[in-house]
Amino acid sequence: MKQHDQEQKQEIRAAARTLSEALLSLETPREARNFLEDLCTPAELEAMVDRWRVAQLLDQGLSYREIRELTAVSVTTIGRVARYIEQGTGGYRTLLDRLARNRNQVKTI
Repeated sequence: MKQHDQEQKQEIRAAARTLSEALLSLETPREARNFLEDLCTPAELEAMVDRWRVAQLLDQGLSYREIRELTAVSVTTIGRVARYIEQGTGGYRTLLDRLARNRNQVKTI
């Protein structure tokens, strides 16, 4: 990661906050996809998609080996995602649970 002085760190925190607000303001999956495609390089977007796919497969109970075979993602990345699901800030878990809840609500309607 880049080295920053205190003033730069404050500016970066403010930019991160507005990025979070921008993400929160997206109203449709299409808007989110368009924003991410503009924001990220194809490789960055592929890496994020890979991690999200791994998170979903881990949540379904698949083994690292099965996930590796299905996704071609490295075992190191799979392990990193698993660690963040268990010990991270809760971002993966929040979204995995929310999407599962939303799917269950749709099934009961």
